Amino acid sequence: MGVEKRLIEAAKRLSNICDKAITVIEKKTIVQHATNPLDYAWVHHEQYLSKWGGYGAKTLLLGMNPGPWGMAQTGIPFGSSGVARINLQIVPHQLQTPDNAHPKRPIIGLDMERQEVSGQRLWDLLFQHYGDANSVFSNVFVVNHCPLLLLGETGKNLTPDTLPATVMKPILEACDNHLLEILEVLGIERIIGVGKYAEKRARIALGAEKTGSGQTKSGRKIQITSCWHPSPASPLSNRNGGADWRDNVTNCLDNM
Repeated sequence: MGVEKRLIEAAKRLSNICDKAITVIEKKTIVQHATNPLDYAWVHHEQYLSKWGGYGAKTLLLGMNPGPWGMAQTGIPFGSSGVARINLQIVPHQLQTPDNAHPKRPIIGLDMERQEVSGQRLWDLLFQHYGDANSVFSNVFVVNHCPLLLLGETGKNLTPDTLPATVMKPILEACDNHLLEILEVLGIERIIGVGKYAEKRARIALGAEKTGSGQTKSGRKIQITSCWHPSPASPLSNRNGGADWRDNVTNCLDNM
C-alpha cells in the first residue's frame, strides 16, 4: 500500500475516534462547540494527503489543533484559504457547516476571505525557504496533533491543554497513536513542535519526556525539538517585525 493511502486510512481512523469523543467533550468541559474538520472538510484534507504525502519528507512540523480561520475552514493544517488554494493547489469543494458549529463560526471553506495569520506566516516561510511545493514536501510535512476545533460559548478558541485531563486523555492518546503511525508511514527522523505544547505531546507519544530524542516501536530514533509558534498573539512571533520568529524557525529547519 502506498504512503498516501496509508496516511488517508490513518486520518480516517483518527477522525472516527474524534467524532465519538465530541459529545463527551461538549458535556464535560467548557467547550460548547467541538467540530471535526477531518469529517466535514475531508474532501480537502484527503487532497492534501494525496497530493503531498508521498514526497519523502523526513521532518514533521507538528501543530496543536485547528483555529477557526485555518484548518477549521479548509481541512488543511495551518491552512488559511489563500495558502490552500494557491500554494497547496487544493481544488475547492462546497463544505457543509456541522449542526453543532458555533453560529458565529460558519464554515465558508476555501472561499473564506479572512486569512489565518499563523497559517500564512508558517506556509509563506516554508515556501520562501524551500521554493516550490515539491521542494517543501520533499523536506517537511505538516500535521496537527489533534484535529478538533474547540470553541467556548462566545466563540473563543480553546486548546486541549486548557481542558480537564481526565476528559481529554482518551482523545489525546488516540492522537498520540496517530502521530506514531504517521512517523512510521513517512519514515520521519525529526519532529519540530510548532510551540512547546506540540513538542510535549510528541515527547509523551514517544516516551521521551526527559531526553532529546524518542524511539518508535520499530526502534528508529526520532529527534524532538520545537520552534516558536507563529500566532500573532505571541510576543515572540511579533518581535522585530517577525524577523526573530523567521530566524528561529529557519534555524530549527536547518539544524539537524
